[in-house]
Amino acid sequence: MRGKGASPLSALKARPAGRYNAPMPANLTPEYEKAERRYREATSDDEKLAALRQMLSVIPKHKGTDKMQADLKRRISQLRKVAAKKGPVRTVDPFHVRKTGAGQVVVTGPPNTGKSALLATTTNAPVKVADYPYTTALPVPGMCAYEDVQIQLVDTPPMTPEHVPAGLMGTVRGADVIAIVVDAAGDGMEEADAILGILTERGVGLRSVPRGQIDAEGPHRRSAVLIANKSDAARPGNVEALKELYAARLDVLPVSAATGDGIDRLIRRLWQLLDVVRVYTKQPGKPPDSAQPYILRSKATLADLAHEIHRDLPEKMRFARIWGQGRFDGQRAQRGEILRDKDIVEIHE
Repeated sequence: MRGKGASPLSALKARPAGRYNAPMPANLTPEYEKAERRYREATSDDEKLAALRQMLSVIPKHKGTDKMQADLKRRISQLRKVAAKKGPVRTVDPFHVRKTGAGQVVVTGPPNTGKSALLATTTNAPVKVADYPYTTALPVPGMCAYEDVQIQLVDTPPMTPEHVPAGLMGTVRGADVIAIVVDAAGDGMEEADAILGILTERGVGLRSVPRGQIDAEGPHRRSAVLIANKSDAARPGNVEALKELYAARLDVLPVSAATGDGIDRLIRRLWQLLDVVRVYTKQPGKPPDSAQPYILRSKATLADLAHEIHRDLPEKMRFARIWGQGRFDGQRAQRGEILRDKDIVEIHE
């Protein structure tokens, strides 16, 4: 029993998080055990709070852990009250992923559909691939190569109608493109319906059209694809049924993270949906810089490119010369000229 005058923080330190007199459920994952060790070893309230949040995120969600979930939520609430008395502090949102590359594709879906395996196949992300659910506790970004550019793919914790991790919807809403992964060898149709239902309830509408077109439809509309993973093990007709059901609004792309089938087509389609162009620059009399093209939204102009190079350049630019498909080599252009993918631009001040 806590003595008179003992603080909430003392009570937190007196009892390990997530342990009870009742037998511990047998299906606590290694990720939960790791987070609990972080809690025990934490030396500050911030570290304890972060560990508790991760424990709540990765704990299996079923009746056997209801009391543990409630206790974790109580401890998180107590620590937040302690922190509030100390005054405001600047915290880092673990679900915020800074965008890099040609665009950000957030990969989401239910557990055990192979999201992490897909990222392991296509990117350099340090994802953990395992045959049990909830191995991903926080978003994990990785870079996927498409020709001479990089597309950012972000693996995320699984969502189900019963549980959507706190913070995950912010990651989803911030994406340029959303990729929903379902198990083509299992209950792909039910999984797709469940995830689309979750997003619809939260006001996120999805269609497989280029980002520039869907942006005009509203702030909560997103370009998206439906990925039917494990297609190599799918029963005959599974993928075709998915396509027939969702063809009116979403591309259904069969892939296999295990064999690599369909991966190239998937990456090419993600590039198309990002709706961006690559533009290379050159100096007079020198070859173009082909190592690092500028990535601009479709229908960007010479003035937009100049601003990307330097904020003062649009005012200094007199004209530019452009090389590219459908153009005369070195044709002269003004600041309002719309750029095309793989254009080469030489700016004259």
